[in-house]
Order: sequence, then C-alpha cells, then structure tokens
Amino acid sequence: MNEQEMLKEKLATLRSEHRDLDDVIARLHERAPFDQLQMQRLKKRKLALKDQIMVLESRMLPDIIA
Repeated sequence: MNEQEMLKEKLATLRSEHRDLDDVIARLHERAPFDQLQMQRLKKRKLALKDQIMVLESRMLPDIIA
C-alpha cells in the first residue's frame, strides 16, 4: 500500500469519526439538561479531527509552483 492510499484510508476514517461526533453532539444538545463539560470535550475532539483532516488533505495535494 503506497502513501497516497494510506492517506486516503486515514482521511476516510477521520471524516467518519467527525460525522459521528457531529451526530453525538446534536443528540446530546437535544436533551434538555446536558453535561456541559462532555459537550466541550466532544467539540474539542471534533475540532482536532477537522485539523487532522485539513493536514492530510494538504499532504495529498501535489505541490504547485506558482
């Protein structure tokens, strides 16, 4: 498996986890009394995943000389 394939696989995994966290956050927010600390941790994890996704996407793009 080459580097591009590994990056694509990792990217798919991160995107899936990001979507799952989005669903969990939405469901947690629907419940009237929710744990604010848990919500903050989930949102922080979601942002970290987004950062990792952006890094991987930039690694997958070829360098373009302007």
